[in-house]
Amino acid sequence: MVPLSPEAVLWLARYIAGRGGCDLDEMVWRTLRGPDRALTYSALRRVLQRANDRLGTNWTVHDLRHTAGVRMANDPALTLTDVQTILGHADISTTTIYTVPRVEEMFDRLHAYYTRPRSAPTLPAGYDPLDMETIFGAARNHSLDDPDDAPGAASS
Repeated sequence: MVPLSPEAVLWLARYIAGRGGCDLDEMVWRTLRGPDRALTYSALRRVLQRANDRLGTNWTVHDLRHTAGVRMANDPALTLTDVQTILGHADISTTTIYTVPRVEEMFDRLHAYYTRPRSAPTLPAGYDPLDMETIFGAARNHSLDDPDDAPGAASS
């Protein structure tokens, strides 16, 4: 059994109707060239090679599976165990490889983190600001633009 989205069911129905239907005991995906037969992995690789030649790309069947896994693992509508079941992984640790963030996404999140507005620090109730200044020194806002103002810079 293969889980499908409603949109995938519509496309599959269109494909099967275009073929004139199919029996329950036959493979769904069929070759278009030569005699009618089930689409094998090597035939699918050849289809993808022809597409790569036309597009100037170098995708593999595994790339398509990996892309689908990453998209599903990062979709909040699916749990990781849902993705594990869909991909047919016996162990959940195999599925976790799809949760590693892309470098571009990580940079975007880091940028958002460091550029977000900061609230002014506050002391918990019962702490006297003068006591904190005596213990830790006067609080300063350090500027990244001024190297003399950077933490650890020598004071004059």
